[in-house]
Amino acid sequence: MRDMNMIRLKTILILLVVSMLFPVGCGKESGARTPAPDFLLEEITGAKVSLAGLKGKVVIVDFWATWCPPCLMSIPELVGLQEKYKGDGLTIVGISVDDPEKVSDKDLAAFMEKTKINYSVARVDMRVLQDYFANDSNMAIPTMFLIDRQGMIAEKKVGFAPGSVEKSIKKLL
Repeated sequence: MRDMNMIRLKTILILLVVSMLFPVGCGKESGARTPAPDFLLEEITGAKVSLAGLKGKVVIVDFWATWCPPCLMSIPELVGLQEKYKGDGLTIVGISVDDPEKVSDKDLAAFMEKTKINYSVARVDMRVLQDYFANDSNMAIPTMFLIDRQGMIAEKKVGFAPGSVEKSIKKLL
């Protein structure tokens, strides 16, 4: 069963890479107010993080990878937003889509330290990918879901456009 899940995860990761070869408009926005799918993931630190446990906060769920240039450009901005708005109820959860066979947990922890990531980072699993991208014909990273205090998806941002996320979260805080 574990081998089958690993094969599925690798297939999805390959699809992510292939989808990045096609033009994707950075900063593309769409705002459907639908309930954000809950998840329970283990952070790289070993702690558990769930969306249900963050209800009442504004949450950014960021799907990213260490090898993705636009993802790398977005990290300093997310670090700054977490620092600036944490007291106002902002929480960021980074969900890494890195292949665990190529980027170990130790490598990911070192990457987080190097880039000064100050928010939760967990690894993606099949259920989370299906829940967030099942109806998405243009899946790409980075993709950020901005979730309001009621647990509804307020906005989805594909790609990275400097300043765009802050402008959106200010409306939710």
